[in-house]
Amino acid sequence: MRTRPSAFLPSASRRGSPIMRALADFCIRHRRLTVLAWIVALIAAGAAANAAGEKFSTNFQLPDSDSTKALDLLEERAPDRSGDQIQVVFADPSGVDDPAVLERVGSLLAELEGYDDVAAVSSPAEVRRQIAPDRTIGFAIVTLDDSAFEVPAGSIERIADRINEAGGDGLRVVAGGDPVRQVEQEPGGTAEMIGLLAAIVVLLVMFGSVVAMSMPVVTAIVALGTALSLVTLGTHVFDTPDFAPVLAAMIGLGVGIDYALFVVTRFRNGLRDGLDAREAVLLSSDTAGRAVLFAGATVVVALLGLFAIGVGFLYGPALAASLAVLLTMGGALTLLPAILSKVGANIDRLRVPGTRPRREAEEESRTWTRWSRTIQRRPWAAALLSGGLLVLLAVPVFSIDLGWADAGSDSADTSTRQAYDLLAEGFGPGFNGPLMVVVDIPPESSPATGERAVAALDRAMRDVPGVAEVTAPVPNEAGDLATFTVFGATAPQENATSDLVKTIRDDVIPPVEESFGVSAHVGGGTAINDDFTTYISGKLPQFIAIIVLLSALLLMMAFRSLLVPLKAIAMNLLSIGASFGVVVAVFQWGWLGELIGLDGTAPIDAFLPVMVFAIVFGLSMDYEVFLMSRVHEEWERRRDASEAVVHGLAATGRVITAAATIMVCVFASFALGGSLTIKLFGVALAAAVAIDAFLIRTILVPAIMELLGRRAWWLPGWLERILPRLHVDAAPDRHAAAAPAPAAADD
Repeated sequence: MRTRPSAFLPSASRRGSPIMRALADFCIRHRRLTVLAWIVALIAAGAAANAAGEKFSTNFQLPDSDSTKALDLLEERAPDRSGDQIQVVFADPSGVDDPAVLERVGSLLAELEGYDDVAAVSSPAEVRRQIAPDRTIGFAIVTLDDSAFEVPAGSIERIADRINEAGGDGLRVVAGGDPVRQVEQEPGGTAEMIGLLAAIVVLLVMFGSVVAMSMPVVTAIVALGTALSLVTLGTHVFDTPDFAPVLAAMIGLGVGIDYALFVVTRFRNGLRDGLDAREAVLLSSDTAGRAVLFAGATVVVALLGLFAIGVGFLYGPALAASLAVLLTMGGALTLLPAILSKVGANIDRLRVPGTRPRREAEEESRTWTRWSRTIQRRPWAAALLSGGLLVLLAVPVFSIDLGWADAGSDSADTSTRQAYDLLAEGFGPGFNGPLMVVVDIPPESSPATGERAVAALDRAMRDVPGVAEVTAPVPNEAGDLATFTVFGATAPQENATSDLVKTIRDDVIPPVEESFGVSAHVGGGTAINDDFTTYISGKLPQFIAIIVLLSALLLMMAFRSLLVPLKAIAMNLLSIGASFGVVVAVFQWGWLGELIGLDGTAPIDAFLPVMVFAIVFGLSMDYEVFLMSRVHEEWERRRDASEAVVHGLAATGRVITAAATIMVCVFASFALGGSLTIKLFGVALAAAVAIDAFLIRTILVPAIMELLGRRAWWLPGWLERILPRLHVDAAPDRHAAAAPAPAAADD
């Protein structure tokens, strides 16, 4: 009879989490029920999502912003002008003012006026005024009856297709505008498949077994499928932009496979240590499972911290990504133990030809042992070289240009990019980012006073440097509102356009308001984006401070150290800075952009830094927890700081780098998609994970831990006494105590 090795360990060595063991034990004893519950959840959520459909919406409005006030006035008093607009851009080298050309365009517009979801279409008279000075380019406007996210995508596609097919015989007609961009974005399904296939290859190389490989993949797919269906249902509750499900899929696929990978690895280690299947599952849940719970919870908390910024636009993506992480983490802690308890020793079946099971008792790699000792022999050199490289990668951050990518960043073969280029060529770059000036005439003002105020504002705006053209004011039916469209001389993405918005608000409008008692607000897409960028930039330091302080507190509770959390935060900030440096180099400077399908440069979306910070900080904490929990385990066992790092890295280095490789492949595959926003996320997250796992965790962290020595585990006595304990590290011996044998499982 085999003697249980845990019986010879001191009580401290058998420390575990009763909750995690009880959860795993329940899933083992009721594995059929557990698996069935997940399958039912997957099918039910999918059916509900399919029945409800998607209802995406983008809410850029900010409380009390000037652009929000302009939009509110339009929706209240001139709703026919508040809908999104589709541009009909036409060009003919022989002249678009030719009667035959204008007749064809007029016939097209008359047809479009009868389409569903169309509120208004440019009149023939307007079209004649909307012809470029060289007579070769003109445009018309189709105004929808609501925002593009509220209009069915099929309606927008129908309008765009009809416009794009209207050309011929020398006349070129293309559809532009944000509604058309929305439906032209390439779906993320292909990227998801590429990422999944890459993950399968990495898992096969690591495990050498088809069965072992399938465990993380099946768990992640079931959990993520359920999460994405719930995200679809959530679009009916929260304002959710169309990129949120793809972002959730990207993050959920990466972390879902990673979390299951850590659990499966610890399960296989337990089997090779002589434990039976049930004891190995309990061991993996009590060790890797606790680390997964802590790491996943950290990511979710960081993402939900976006609610503190107070911007509705961020709520949908934050909830979608949080839901994906939460359910994939739940799958790794419930569904996976149930399956593993049934698979048992068959985990290594169906081996890949040319591979063989690893024989190391704890999977401590000799390669990683030698690597760690090499770093420890020259810690200063390793720290300075790796730290210097991180600083070098972060240098481009000082040139970051936050803004919004418009159609000028789209692929050259899209109709929106072609329309954008034609408008810029014929009318100037400012025509792609018009400003809407809304004048609110109070009821107590006489009609004559309102007219004089509007005329004075018209004259003042035409004299502003940087203004290319101002359209004639258009009053509403009640006469208490008037609107101007102002075209700048510079492209929407340029800083000069933001300066123009500020000039109109600060210098042009106030004198008119004071003289005539009216109020005026600057709105339109360009002004909304500018207000959003300013607001987010002001909130970013506060958000970073909250996340950093909370993470430091959690790490101090977990590792009973003051310096380890400070080291972790510094490393995470360096990792994030370096990843943003890569993003700036690729998207703003154009380095290697062609590899991911970029035709030119683009600004960085204003919301990207705050969202990527939340995601990357959480993911960096994952690797910090998985590595340092093992190092802490070895420190408590050996009380030798150097040996603790050696054995901790030797036991986790192979798994961490494999997990990071999976994440990098998944994130990088999404960077190949058609959406610029998803490309930004893909490059930022792939760079951050690669830098964190392959540079920070395997070089810089071992070097710093060697330099700190025993001081790394110092905690002031007064802080030790008041700080709650949070155990995330594994039991200090691989042979964790197994719970008493339960009743037979329900299968």
